[in-house]
Amino acid sequence: MHLSWDETLFKSREVFDEDYLPEEYLYRESQLLRLATNLKPAVRGARPINSLCLGPPGTGKTTAIKLIFKDITGFENVVPVYVNCQIVTSKQQVFMKIFKAVQGYEPPSYGVPFIKLYYGALKGVKDRVLVVALDDLNFLLSDDVANDILYSLLKAHEEVEGVKVGVVGIATDVKLSARFDERVASVFHPDEIYFPLYGFEEIRDILASRAKYGFYSGVLSNEALDRIAELCYEHNDLRFGIYLMKLAGLKAEEEASRKIEPRHVEAVYENSRKVFLRKSIQALDDRERALLRLAYSSDEMTTGELYRQFREISGVGYTKFYEILSKLENIRLIDTRFEQRGGRTRIIEKRYDPSLVLDALKGF
Repeated sequence: MHLSWDETLFKSREVFDEDYLPEEYLYRESQLLRLATNLKPAVRGARPINSLCLGPPGTGKTTAIKLIFKDITGFENVVPVYVNCQIVTSKQQVFMKIFKAVQGYEPPSYGVPFIKLYYGALKGVKDRVLVVALDDLNFLLSDDVANDILYSLLKAHEEVEGVKVGVVGIATDVKLSARFDERVASVFHPDEIYFPLYGFEEIRDILASRAKYGFYSGVLSNEALDRIAELCYEHNDLRFGIYLMKLAGLKAEEEASRKIEPRHVEAVYENSRKVFLRKSIQALDDRERALLRLAYSSDEMTTGELYRQFREISGVGYTKFYEILSKLENIRLIDTRFEQRGGRTRIIEKRYDPSLVLDALKGF
């Protein structure tokens, strides 16, 4: 029996959207509790404990802070501001977003000196507590920008009397603290909360929960769920599994099937991979894409060889090269492994078929 033209497998399509906040937030109870504990003083009008949520992509960091912000939005004495640093990339843009949240209206989009924007935002806080979440902090164009933003927030109480500010940083770079300059490191002592990769059973349970709210009962076969969980586990990114599940549902609908089977998953897998890969590449800047292209254009090479080639085309120093390399590894575009070759040598490993990555890079 097939679906008729006006029937659907989806109970709620928004359940598969990237910005959807799940009804059940599984396997992150301890991380959520620590975040909530750190931010609880803000509800009482006191300065909260700063936090740094660290871990690979797709491990629940953004969801955690958005769930907490959803809970504290109802308190009049707290102003939560969520900033996506992949989109908001300058100090001016960050404080424009804070200004709007605090004052309730947009500042002029141009011609406003930073200092006026800064004081306008902070003075508007008054007797409330400002909590700023900087998501993908390691994606800012340079460490100088990240340090300037953090310092401006952390020292706000010295500039405007009575202002209380809490900062939550979110990053894939687990060594992010080492990139803070001395002035930030001396005042920013965050509670570092680690979000590890999910295990296979955890991934399967989370996907099953998402399917329960997104599809009608019995639509997703256990075999299809197992296959999606396997592919998601291979990618080490929960977002990929959710996206794959959505596409498999659309494929089953296209075939007027009443059930999502493994064949629907296999049919959309390659295209899902390409789209997901392209999204990751889109979030990189030109230098990061150049290094990725170089890594995928060559046979197996050491990080030293890659650095020499990259320096020739970009003039970048080793510290910046290492930062970019770490970022590509953190967002799961490459891996590295150590080998003994007359000494300990680090080798670049490709996570994708080179032709797939090079093809995805063509549009940039």
